[in-house]
Amino acid sequence: MDLFEIFKHALMITVFVFVMMLIVDFLDMLSEKKLTAMMTGGIWRQYAAASFLGATPGCLGAFMSVSLYVHGLFSFGALTGAMIATSGDEAFVMLATFPGTAMLLFGMLFVLGIPLAWVADRIIKVTGYVPCESCVLQEYHPEMEVYHFSWDGVAENLRRGSWSRYLLLLIFGFFFVAVLTGIAGPQTWNWERLTFLIILLVALFILVSISDHYLKEHIWSHIVKAHLWRVFLWTFLALVVVHMGLNYWNLRGFVSHNLLWMFLLGALVAIIPESGPHLIFVMLFAEGVIPFSVLFTSSFVQDGHGMLPLLAYTVKDSILIKILNVVFGLGIGMVLYLIGW
Repeated sequence: MDLFEIFKHALMITVFVFVMMLIVDFLDMLSEKKLTAMMTGGIWRQYAAASFLGATPGCLGAFMSVSLYVHGLFSFGALTGAMIATSGDEAFVMLATFPGTAMLLFGMLFVLGIPLAWVADRIIKVTGYVPCESCVLQEYHPEMEVYHFSWDGVAENLRRGSWSRYLLLLIFGFFFVAVLTGIAGPQTWNWERLTFLIILLVALFILVSISDHYLKEHIWSHIVKAHLWRVFLWTFLALVVVHMGLNYWNLRGFVSHNLLWMFLLGALVAIIPESGPHLIFVMLFAEGVIPFSVLFTSSFVQDGHGMLPLLAYTVKDSILIKILNVVFGLGIGMVLYLIGW
């Protein structure tokens, strides 16, 4: 794989990540009230809802969990469970690279997040630690997020569309044609190629139906400016590092002789509140260099950008959640390794 092929691979993964982010954000906007109502209730409902939010690809579920926590609707344990279950933006890359294993990983993190949320609350109760009680986040205003599911609305959006809407439509239209003709993505007609085409059509539908406000504030300002370039750069860097390591540095030999250090390194890198560094481990697993247990440990501990909003309000709670996740993640990861995973 030469540099140009690596570039194409990274670009295709980034487009897939962008499309999935767009769809997840749009669905989140449509169902925000129902989700909030569902999540408030008994403690076990909190644990299940928080873990489910965390397991959804991207950082939106983690952000919502932080918002519910600082509003007093989630317990400390529930937020811990959400951070255990989340894999940040790397979840989209895993879905694009090894979807079957990715779904297994997300399912395991979701299931484990529920009882470990209870354990975290018990630890808090025993130690007497008092979590943040006075944090307030800005309110979300769904009434401003206008969309148009009608021909007239779509026509109006296209007639008065901003340059960003036209640019995104052009990009997605180009990739739809590229995938359809086999220039990009899978070279044969299979379920992956069909899936790419379907989600690109869904993305095009969303782009022509959403309001200018939603396009500007959510899609352009948040996803494109804050996430997309980081996803591409980290994906490209990870692919280059893995490629160089496999071909010039005997990376397989190093990992096989230093697997314990890979566990520790995966957990330490995962402490960084940033989507990107974890991609190194995603690509190592995709190439068969590290076992599932190392990928699991890294995914368990890391939470992408999910911790950033909490850091702005309470550093102590953020540090404690990370400590718990490192301890839990290393312990369970080593068990998985010992049983042959």
